[in-house]
Amino acid sequence: MYDHRRLGRELDLFDTDPLMGAGLPYWLPDGAVVRHTLEEYIRDAERRAGYRHVYSPALGKRELYETSGHWEHYGDDMFPPMDVGAEQVLLRPSLCPHHALIYRSRSHSYRELPLRMAELGGMYRSELSGVLGGLTRVRSITLNDAHIFCTLEQAVEEAGAALELIGRAYADLGIRAARYRLSLPGEGGKYVADPELWRRATALLREVLDGSGIPYEAAEGEAAFYGPKIDVQITDPAGREATLSTVQIDFHQPERFDLHYIGPDGAKHRPVMVHRSIIGSVERAVAHLLEEHGGAFPPWLAPVQLMVLPVGEEQSEAAHALAGRARERGLRTEVAGPEQGTLAARIRSARLVPYQAVIGGREAAAGLVAPRLRDGSRPDTLPGDDLLRRIGDRVAARGPGLWDPS
Repeated sequence: MYDHRRLGRELDLFDTDPLMGAGLPYWLPDGAVVRHTLEEYIRDAERRAGYRHVYSPALGKRELYETSGHWEHYGDDMFPPMDVGAEQVLLRPSLCPHHALIYRSRSHSYRELPLRMAELGGMYRSELSGVLGGLTRVRSITLNDAHIFCTLEQAVEEAGAALELIGRAYADLGIRAARYRLSLPGEGGKYVADPELWRRATALLREVLDGSGIPYEAAEGEAAFYGPKIDVQITDPAGREATLSTVQIDFHQPERFDLHYIGPDGAKHRPVMVHRSIIGSVERAVAHLLEEHGGAFPPWLAPVQLMVLPVGEEQSEAAHALAGRARERGLRTEVAGPEQGTLAARIRSARLVPYQAVIGGREAAAGLVAPRLRDGSRPDTLPGDDLLRRIGDRVAARGPGLWDPS
């Protein structure tokens, strides 16, 4: 059973320092590679799905969160206001109020809808010290967030497409959903008091889930304060469950921010706001990937994708030449020479690297390499550039697979 906190330190991915503060991890170079690659994957997937990216500030005036309802319903989880002159500003607990303002800043026609707005942005939660742990519960969060502004008739299709996007990402990442949950309000929670809003949103989300054919369970007390949501649940090696991805249909914030679009009749109409997150927070996603794969990330996500291993000093020049060509192809490559120990020791040290290329005297003389894969298999010796092409093809294809025998 893997613990991402232990793996993160052993693999030099992330760490914490009491002087920085609890729940505020920092990322080391290899961890930063994983994070950056994951973020770029998400941005690329969103671009292909018709999203446009924005940046918004991590601070907002108190009035912003009063308007959105966060201050009233979520204030206990927010950091205290900071006085700046005559204003009070807060670290944001969510990105949706900022995106509502960005939408509101320009007029929109029905012809522009659906308008898909995405951001990988920072947000902050005032978590108690006792619940903080590794990357799964932190105070500084990078959220993969998006909001789709659409007509009522488009909402089910857009929410369904978001679920499909989540499914494709899980396949590429080599992870799986434990279950799908329709999260509903429960007794005693701080929820928006609008029964009709809840009824309409719940009916639409049930339509999305039923149309997708995905089995799901309804759970009371798990909704957002402004509406129901679809939660994609994951489990860690100890069987503990958490939410990684979400899809929500929101009638509340478009009303609070007085959002509208101009319909074909020339009149103003209220859009629906679909919230969705493919991988939730980057921190929790990396934690789950670490525990799911035991540090052996899919090839496209691995911090080092190829380790070149010259048997002796005589092969060092050939090894560095191959590594240079690999880097030119965009592969993250390192050379582990004999100064780092015996060949067997270097192979063991690089056991989590997807690909190893061993170069002995015969291989160097013929321009060949002897490949070794992380799963223990050893394909036939082949020209170095052929190996780089094969690895490049697997990385470009994403997914957890290591080798295409063709």
